[in-house]
Amino acid sequence: MMEIVKFNDGEIANDFSPFFKVYKDGYIERCLPIIKVPPSHELPTSLQSKDVLITTEPPISARIFMPQMTKLNSKLPVLIYIHGGGFALRSPFDPIYQKYVASIVTEANVIAVAIEYRLAPENPIPTGYEDSWTSLRWVASHANGHGPEPWLNIHGDFSRVFLAGDSAGANIAYNLAVRIRSVLPKMKLAGMILMHPFFMGSKLDKMWFYLCPRNGGLKDSRFKPAAEDMARTGCERVLVFLAGRDKLKNAGRSYYEELKKCGWEGNVEMVEHDGVGHVFHLLKPRCEQALDMMKRLVSFINQEHVIISWTSKI
Repeated sequence: MMEIVKFNDGEIANDFSPFFKVYKDGYIERCLPIIKVPPSHELPTSLQSKDVLITTEPPISARIFMPQMTKLNSKLPVLIYIHGGGFALRSPFDPIYQKYVASIVTEANVIAVAIEYRLAPENPIPTGYEDSWTSLRWVASHANGHGPEPWLNIHGDFSRVFLAGDSAGANIAYNLAVRIRSVLPKMKLAGMILMHPFFMGSKLDKMWFYLCPRNGGLKDSRFKPAAEDMARTGCERVLVFLAGRDKLKNAGRSYYEELKKCGWEGNVEMVEHDGVGHVFHLLKPRCEQALDMMKRLVSFINQEHVIISWTSKI
């Protein structure tokens, strides 16, 4: 069968490099290909992984990672991970996330559920938020031991659930956390980890508004967290990671400062790594700063001490 190739007219209407370009004829060109590998790809022998279908309409799936269990009914914390990519790139099935989430599972000894939400601009915001909320509710359906996924029913400890995400995924994680408290009473959100969160306050603001045609302007609380929303954050502990050379750093720092004084009664911690850029931990996972970040992330999940407002100089 002859392959049909779609050509654009060459005139760019909106250029959001390094994420995507939109041509005047509607053609969308991503600056990075969407790469997906199977659950077994470079998976350590100490782990097991599989893909699950959360809903068919709309199509939402996830990849679950779990350590090889030596005790039949042992319980582990559950980590819900939401990938970044400006709402328009990447996937939990991407080799970068396959490796990183597997590393967290290995180091922290958790079960991880990495969400595959539909990407913008084909699926405008709030699609990513709503797909992730549907996925969160699916995870929560296992809290009574009668959900559709045996790994979660048998081994998930739903008194120790964590939300984590990087960049746009951190933004989504925050938006889930402020909705969770009154809706999912059987599942306790123990903590939230935001890595280089994508909030309002950088040159990328224009892209978020483009991806969210029905927005609330400069006061849209999904992108610029509002004090009344932050006060409803449905966990007792939050850990924010920043990178010294990241253009999103100031927005992340502002979130941290506002969360401390909004009336929320939990504990927020911030770790800034100097001399590195946005999502450096994904691009150079073996560098000193990335190893330090992993150590602190694992300590947070395992409720060990993390220094508040610490700035790394390594």
